[in-house]
Amino acid sequence: MSYVLGHNQYGKAEVHVVRVFRESRESRHDIVDYNVSVALSGDFADAHITGDQANVLTTDACKNTVNAFAKEAGDAVRAPESFAVALADHFVDDVPQVASATITVETFPWQRIGDQPHAFRRVDDYVRTVTVRRGNDGDRPASVVSGLTGYVVLKTTDSEFHGFYQDRYTTLQPTNDRVMATAVTARWAHESNENADWNGAFDTVVDALTTAFADSYSYALQQTIWEMGQKALDAAPGVAEIRLSCPNKHHFVIDLSPFDLSNDNEVFHADDRPYGLIEATVKRSADVDMSAAYDPGQAW
Repeated sequence: MSYVLGHNQYGKAEVHVVRVFRESRESRHDIVDYNVSVALSGDFADAHITGDQANVLTTDACKNTVNAFAKEAGDAVRAPESFAVALADHFVDDVPQVASATITVETFPWQRIGDQPHAFRRVDDYVRTVTVRRGNDGDRPASVVSGLTGYVVLKTTDSEFHGFYQDRYTTLQPTNDRVMATAVTARWAHESNENADWNGAFDTVVDALTTAFADSYSYALQQTIWEMGQKALDAAPGVAEIRLSCPNKHHFVIDLSPFDLSNDNEVFHADDRPYGLIEATVKRSADVDMSAAYDPGQAW
């Protein structure tokens, strides 16, 4: 029996690099904090099939490239999208056996403390994410997918859930007033990576998601996701689609009657698992197909 090697890739995962932008010790400093993963595909079949490593750029070299580009790429390092594009371009253009490169960046936000030029505090509201994929077809520019994970939002009312299908296993009681909370994971694909204000676009999408969650009356988390996706596309015309994954962080009203106490949606038990997981993609049109930007196994 003859077997065939399918899609394969390799690289260095989670290179944690911090870049400080400074002209001098006394000048005002800026900081970015990235966790970078590199995945390369190309002419590497022999490494699997015969053990021949002649074409393999070492994963250690991938790590060294990330660290060196944190300096060499200059102002491109100030946004994770442009940093990832610079890395992807290097691996595809400068390493002949690489057919495609996927660069994933997690960004850990830091906020300046007051007006201090050198002092920052870590902000844990979310982790900003970027995935850049570049093939060696010169007619196809790098695809850029921005996003965030772990963005926890909650509303104490203006949410209900009823009218759902019931079978003999259904025990959930309908409600017209509930706490709704979720930890948003969002990923949005850009139509182009030319002349983009990556940091501005990111802030615009996050603001749209936040505002839609807060302002939209919710009949279900599914409908809230739909509203959030639409608002994001309205606010960011360069985004082709947005994919949202939202666990329902359940808050159950505690029965306080054994203590002769009423509980009008005031005291809750926050239950982290199991949880409902609601996911959806909102596209600018039915013709949009950005699957190759998300899936490294897709052919270029």
